[in-house]
Amino acid sequence: MFDRHARKSSKRPFLKVNPGAHVPPDEVSERDLGRALKDVVHPQPKQDKRPRKQGLFMAVGRRRARQGSAPVTGGAILIIAVAAFIMLVLAGCGGDSASASAEFASARVDFGTPPPTKTDDVVDVLHGVRVPDPYRWLEDQEAQETRAWIDAQNSYTDGVFEQIPGRARLTALATQLLRVDAQGTPREKGGRYFYSKRSRDDDLAIQYYSDGYGGEEHVLLDPHEMSDDHTTSVGVVEISSDGEVLVYSVREGGVDETELRVRDVDTGEDFPDAFPPARYGSVSLTPDKGGLYYGKFGSQEPRLYFHRMGTDPSQDIEIFGEGYSQADIPIAILSPDGEWMLVTVIHGSSGPTELYLQRMGSDGQPRGEWIEIINDDVSRTFGGFAGDKLLLTTDLDAPNSRVMVADLDNPSYQNWKEVVPESSDRVIQGASPVGGYYFVSYLETVQPRIAQYDTDGDLVREIEFDVLGSTFGPSGEWEKNEAYVTFTSFHVPTTSYKLDVETGEKEIWFQQDIPIDTGAMDVKQVWYESKDGTSIPMFIVHKKGLDLDGANPTYLTGYGGFNLSRTPGFSAQATAWVELGGVYAIPSLRGGGEFGEEWHRAGMFGNKQNVFDDFIAAAEYLIDEGYTSSDHLAIAGGSNGGLLVGAAMTQRPELFGAVVCSYPLLDMVRYHQFMVARFWIPEYGSSDDPEQFEYIHAYSPYHNVEMGTTYPATLFLSGDGDTRVAPLHARKMAGLVQAASDGENPILLRYHTKAGHSGGQPVSEQIEQMVDTMSFLLWQVGKP
Repeated sequence: MFDRHARKSSKRPFLKVNPGAHVPPDEVSERDLGRALKDVVHPQPKQDKRPRKQGLFMAVGRRRARQGSAPVTGGAILIIAVAAFIMLVLAGCGGDSASASAEFASARVDFGTPPPTKTDDVVDVLHGVRVPDPYRWLEDQEAQETRAWIDAQNSYTDGVFEQIPGRARLTALATQLLRVDAQGTPREKGGRYFYSKRSRDDDLAIQYYSDGYGGEEHVLLDPHEMSDDHTTSVGVVEISSDGEVLVYSVREGGVDETELRVRDVDTGEDFPDAFPPARYGSVSLTPDKGGLYYGKFGSQEPRLYFHRMGTDPSQDIEIFGEGYSQADIPIAILSPDGEWMLVTVIHGSSGPTELYLQRMGSDGQPRGEWIEIINDDVSRTFGGFAGDKLLLTTDLDAPNSRVMVADLDNPSYQNWKEVVPESSDRVIQGASPVGGYYFVSYLETVQPRIAQYDTDGDLVREIEFDVLGSTFGPSGEWEKNEAYVTFTSFHVPTTSYKLDVETGEKEIWFQQDIPIDTGAMDVKQVWYESKDGTSIPMFIVHKKGLDLDGANPTYLTGYGGFNLSRTPGFSAQATAWVELGGVYAIPSLRGGGEFGEEWHRAGMFGNKQNVFDDFIAAAEYLIDEGYTSSDHLAIAGGSNGGLLVGAAMTQRPELFGAVVCSYPLLDMVRYHQFMVARFWIPEYGSSDDPEQFEYIHAYSPYHNVEMGTTYPATLFLSGDGDTRVAPLHARKMAGLVQAASDGENPILLRYHTKAGHSGGQPVSEQIEQMVDTMSFLLWQVGKP
């Protein structure tokens, strides 16, 4: 509990944001479909009166087919709404969004019976508790039996999707939304500007450089030539200070592992130095371009290496990492002059950190023993080089974090100097040393800000924008006056600015050409009360003058974990949906970083149920306030957000009309045994521990499915390309829920062979997935 936030929602006024008249079209940063539009629940949710004593894994008879009587969800409305809006803007003709939505909502689709899934009599006994796992055979991803089951599931899902009308219209809409010009912020090196760019005709982002700011443009890396199906992508990892050499990554599909290659910018040819697929944590070229430092972690013991150019990478020299486990992640930063190296070791994805510093020799080796800066096994500290200082952001003795500086010759935490103190109403998220100043990013009631300070800690200026939204950056170098900052909001496409750090003047680097009438939209932040009385903020976006009749399609999404904050961000789909009367909502759940480390810890380990309670309470608030009803609710989430919606649908199945659960964690009893999931033990805990097993087993979605329950229409998304969260979670859960559901609603699995946590889908496949996902939601929760 947090007294600072324990305010009754009835006494908390709305924070309304009126963006004003028209905002010009800006750059779009497309999020996953979970950022699009979500629906909420009914005013007085009916409790399931059926007995639940039979348990999760009892066999269930064949499901009866049902035709066309599924309630229409907000997702359905979203697709139609977006389509109508695009037709209106681009074709100059009007349209009836309600009738368009009705086309999906009233569709008569025979979803029949899903493919049979066998069960095995597998039971573990953990800490004296019997834990059945009849779908464990689906954990073997390469087994012929599993591959046949995946093929059958995809065929079943195809058969359902192809019956939903309006898909051609959605394809045209998705093409208009996703095939747009996009451009990343540049990095200046040696007078050259390096950036990514994707034109509306490209499937993938291409890497470019220009001779000077706005100068002649050259293609540097074109991934379209690397694979016939356009599932190979590239990214620039490191650039030499003179702009003549770069290190780039090559990713196959959506896997986390990448290859590293080194290229001569002038000739466009690769050096013979090539590094095999792995999880690379950091890469730094030496100033003379004669070598590079890199880190590897994940499937091996984490280590930092030095590579001398022209030699065999298998002979690279280990410089740091002995004694660390696979649950640790080392990240190295080399000072611009190559003299110093700062190493940060993160224990798990959100655990405490250790910091070490050392002078580096011309041979790439440390000149002595590593200097310990901090290693208290509690706090999190991150830093970077600012001339002859280290600039550090830490939550040491400051749950909302503060900014410190340290001398390179005497960096131990006992000698740090505070330059920006902790604040009770601001949460510092990071500090960047750029142009001789300290730029501090922080959250104030979940609204991102950037403040510029001089080296004495005196405020120079706030980097301000006209409307509520999110700011990122700035990116730049300590000795250069030029920096780049990004702004985005629910109703403002992402826009990149060139920033003069001396004057604070901003110049647009790139903005996307998408027509949006922001004057017709309302963006507000409300507060509602969770189950234990904690007050939770939530952003709500809708069209001005919305009728609170309890029937508006509403898309509810969230995350709630790993100290990550969900702040206002642009989605073309969500904006178009709001233009046509939909509601978009995203609560700031505990477990995130919106209110500092205490807020994070309130959703960790045994407190994880708080996150699910916060999300369920958000749905109930939207119903009670008349925004929507359970018949017009869709919830969606991915990764840890997939765990969120998986828990919500198993704990309150009657509350939601449809669910999209993407690349999720669902079997929390066994999650830590697969891939890199050991990174997440500092967040969730492990069932190997008796006390932690008790609370993990209590909320684990896979272990809380009940036979004969009416589960909401659900689409699980995963695929072989996910090498971070094992796709076995989605496979096992899909088979289980299909067996346990009473057959009133469709339970589908869409399983990709290459897409994964790190993307890997060209625009053409993104369009296909959007059509599949949104037609499913419109069919289920649209407004007839």
